[in-house]
Amino acid sequence: MTQTESYDGVTISLHWITALLVVVLWVIGQTADSLPKGALQSAYWSTHVVLGFTLVFVVLYRVGWRLTSGRGLPRVGPVPLHVLAKATHYGLYLGLAIVLVLGVANAFVRGYHIYDLFQLLQLGDKASRRPITLWHGRAANVVLILAGLHALAALGHHYVLRDGVLRRMMPGRTV
Repeated sequence: MTQTESYDGVTISLHWITALLVVVLWVIGQTADSLPKGALQSAYWSTHVVLGFTLVFVVLYRVGWRLTSGRGLPRVGPVPLHVLAKATHYGLYLGLAIVLVLGVANAFVRGYHIYDLFQLLQLGDKASRRPITLWHGRAANVVLILAGLHALAALGHHYVLRDGVLRRMMPGRTV
């Protein structure tokens, strides 16, 4: 593999920042309610909300970068694998969009207090909290499963197919 077969540094950085935020947000979402009610739980949920809004901006920037400046690379391997990879990527982006829209809606329906510094404007009614929270969590689980399959596929490319696909997304491999 030549160095021109790697993604650009911005694309690589946005990919790994997205992956890290998705995992951290999922862990916080799964564990926050196990903390005792009070300042610690409130700060933990505040972190989830702030990181969630951060992920919104990262994903928007990532999509904008990909559409305008990001480096496209040729497909590797047979067409069916390429089609599956594209479908997985689109599924990840769609799933992320759903999770993020529901997460933002959830934050505003609840009117979260962020670190006791300020409160988000509360929009909507209390009755919509439960279904939004439910679907936000379910969509997050689907995204995590898709991300796990994406990671397993990358490892399969690296260790089984040995075709250099994983190295395309590694820092320090760009021109």
